Parts: sequence; C-alpha cells; structure tokens
Amino acid sequence: MNEITIRKVTPDDARRLLEIYSYYVTDTAISFEYDVPSPAEFRKRIETISAFYPYLAAECGGRIVGYAYAHPFVGRKAYDWSAELTVYVDKDYRRCGAGKKLYLTLERCLAKMGVTNLYACIGVPEKDDEYLTRNSLEFHEHMGFKAVGTFSACGRKFGRWYDMVWAEKIIAEHCGEVKDVVSFNSVKVDLI
Repeated sequence: MNEITIRKVTPDDARRLLEIYSYYVTDTAISFEYDVPSPAEFRKRIETISAFYPYLAAECGGRIVGYAYAHPFVGRKAYDWSAELTVYVDKDYRRCGAGKKLYLTLERCLAKMGVTNLYACIGVPEKDDEYLTRNSLEFHEHMGFKAVGTFSACGRKFGRWYDMVWAEKIIAEHCGEVKDVVSFNSVKVDLI
C-alpha cells in the first residue's frame, strides 16, 4: 500500500469528501445526520470551518482516503481553548492508519494554535449492531481520549436509540496566564 500523506483540504475537495461522508450518513449511525448534504452545502461547511480551524485530508496514492477537522466546542468565548474533532475515513481504507495520522497531525496543529482541550462526540450503541459499533470509542481511547460523559439514548436513527459519549484529551497545561488561540492559517505546522 502507498504511504499516507496529510495535506490541507480546499473547497475543491468537497465532492470527494462528500463521497466519503455519504456512506456514514446513509449506512451508519456514526453520523446522526439523516440526509446527505448537497455538494454546495458541504463546500460551505469546509469554507466556514477552515477559515479558522485545521481541515485536513489523508491521501494514499494521490487519492483522498479520509479527512479530519477541528471546530468550536460549544461556541462561547470561554471555550476558545477547547476544540471538537471529527474524522471520517473512506469505508474501504479503514484500519490503514489514516485516522491515526490525521488525528496526530490535527493535535499538533491545535497545540500550535494554543488549544488545550480536545473533545470528541461519539455515537455508541448499547450493543453493537449493523449500523454502529464501539469502534469509534475504542479508536479515541487508543488516541489518548478518556470518556467523560454519556448521554443515554439521545440519538435516534434507523429506528434505534443510541447513546452519545463525550471524550476528552488534554494536550497542554492549564496555567493562569494564557494567550488567545490563533487561527490555523496564522501558524506554521509541517504536515506529516
């Protein structure tokens, strides 16, 4: 298999990223979204998020096989030092290291920006089924996240109720004097 490389996503990547994401909307409860967004809507999401946060693609042999991004956690000023992470890997490239490489790169980018806390919102079944397993939670635990809260049966998809687990990873010290978090576009980070 070819080596996985990481690069910034551009709005022109929207169609390929949407191809990857569509499977998670239509065939899984990993995304609680019911309808696949339009290419125009997906492109707008990329533009909005990447205006401040890192939005990264994993490529293998010149083809995007996964993507990950950070976005605001809660959206209030006091939470600026926290970010929520999202990752999706092409269903045919899972377990090839793309998700891990994306998350490690995202973490380095966010640390350079001044972010201290990372969060992930993870759908979890009571018992594994054909739409959702505990794989995402296990991936996050492997990446150093710790489950910090569970919302019971808060999401419903495919006629089933699913829990939502919030996981957290602290990547920097919390000290009295802190600098403001800066835009990803204003820091220099070598992507791996």
